[in-house]
Amino acid sequence: MNNPDLSVNIGGIEFKNPVLTASGTFGYGEEYSDYVDLNRLGGIVVKGLSLEPYEGNPPPRIVETPAGMLNSIGLQNIGLNAFITEKMPFLRRYDTRVIVNFFGMTIKQYSEFATKISDVDGVAGLEMNISCPNLDKGGMIFGVDPRLTYKVASAVRKATTLPLIVKLSPNVTDITVIARAAADAGADAVSLINTLLGMAIDIDSRRPKLANITGGLSGPAIRPVALRIVWEAAKTVDLPVIGIGGIMTANDAIEFMIAGAHAVQVGTASFVDPDASIKIVDGIEKYCRDKDLTGVEELVGSLRT
Repeated sequence: MNNPDLSVNIGGIEFKNPVLTASGTFGYGEEYSDYVDLNRLGGIVVKGLSLEPYEGNPPPRIVETPAGMLNSIGLQNIGLNAFITEKMPFLRRYDTRVIVNFFGMTIKQYSEFATKISDVDGVAGLEMNISCPNLDKGGMIFGVDPRLTYKVASAVRKATTLPLIVKLSPNVTDITVIARAAADAGADAVSLINTLLGMAIDIDSRRPKLANITGGLSGPAIRPVALRIVWEAAKTVDLPVIGIGGIMTANDAIEFMIAGAHAVQVGTASFVDPDASIKIVDGIEKYCRDKDLTGVEELVGSLRT
């Protein structure tokens, strides 16, 4: 029986398989450890971290939508120091790559975080969230302006030798321009997409369902958009691409890989089925075996047009 090789190399990080958990949907790993064999995951991308603890937005901050959900958590997190002392000892028990997602409101905050996390044992790489407002530029989002994307990614690249993944926002006119800026700045990979901006209204009260009014749309509703954006980015930059957006099944993940993704992240699906990521690993392996593929790398960018 064919035993396909599921391992992938992304930016110098060797993953045992191409299935990672998406930031913000899997906590810091420990929250799911009673339900999921963490050793079977390719990687865990932890909940987004900042230098200092962050309270996030007031409730209500999650709303179900058709085929998805809106969230306005507001990047609530325990801060870098608490993560290092309270969460990393647990994560180091597992043979699964740990990717630290992080954010800042100024370029200095991004750089300082990258410097401080670089020497922490067990951290395999960084995923930089640039869907945040730059307070030095009047609140302009880092990830919607290629010049800002380049500037912040360059600063982080200089601050760390860890593999750097830049997570891109879909809320732009042309994703290829942003992807090129990240590549030019020295990113080792890009992950996309972050959530789409949306809102929901209670028609009885005529008030927003989210306290923050708008939030990030995720789940199967965004998958076709995410798939298209991944395909565009993969054609544009000579970097590994990690696909994110509404991946619920192995078939969904395989679509992203055929479109050009070297790996995928599973997010909202974990809320529906905590074991979704493992089922996707098994499904990808079965597909490769059924198609007599030697490994998942044969899938990447194999779209026929």
